[in-house]
Amino acid sequence: MYVGQIVTAFNKTGKYIGEITAVNQETYTVRCLAVLIHPRQGDLHNPNEADVPFFHERKALAFREQANIPLKMVKPYDDEVLDYKESLISAVQKLQTQLEAKSDDAYSIKSLQALDGVKKEYALMYSIRF
Repeated sequence: MYVGQIVTAFNKTGKYIGEITAVNQETYTVRCLAVLIHPRQGDLHNPNEADVPFFHERKALAFREQANIPLKMVKPYDDEVLDYKESLISAVQKLQTQLEAKSDDAYSIKSLQALDGVKKEYALMYSIRF
């Protein structure tokens, strides 16, 4: 893969469309252009657990934010690059729907609360509504 190539990249629990801006020995530096899967809320080391010392609010990478992604987590992307704001709204709504379907467990309830906080930040950052 090469600088300027459009790719998909997994970062923590999120998936993005981005552009490679640097090729490093063990990572690609990828500039975020769109969100395909919104990151899950909570503790990455204790997935699906609500009773953890710190339950993280996880935001998606910001538009044009760059992240170093391990080589194996980056794949070529040949489709249309989605609009960032529209892709973010779609990814948040998809995660919210998944959590609401399991709203009887403590993890989903806590995740929905965290996601509400994240949505408020997005509304301010990007002037969008959910």
